[in-house]
Amino acid sequence: MPEPVPEISDDDYRRVLAFRTELRRFVRWSEDTARASGMTPAVHQLLLAVRGLSGDQGPTIGDVADVLLTRHHSTVELAGRAADQGLIIRTRGDRDHREVRLELTTLGATNLADITRQHLAKIATVAGALEQVARPSHER
Repeated sequence: MPEPVPEISDDDYRRVLAFRTELRRFVRWSEDTARASGMTPAVHQLLLAVRGLSGDQGPTIGDVADVLLTRHHSTVELAGRAADQGLIIRTRGDRDHREVRLELTTLGATNLADITRQHLAKIATVAGALEQVARPSHER
């Protein structure tokens, strides 16, 4: 006999709603902040992925596609737009010339640093709100 499903309280539904709402507000704020900085949200995510994954040679298109949850060809197109804007450079891999690696330009790094400062401050605020939502009302 299957185990009974625990009852979901009204508070549980409110917590899930509040959590999702807070996440959506953050995403909307992040997208608006990217646009105000002169880049699309997708380009911002690309720059963040390139910088966040950077190692000795910079991440590959495939590495970036994995964290952006996009298909390889979509990431190629996005990287092309960012390169056209002077935000990244694409280079062929040293060992495998089919491999394309991405690196921020000085302009890309500067733009990303500016927007990241804003995000770090906002994340601190959002984290506090999410902590409150994560706890059931009887624990708050």
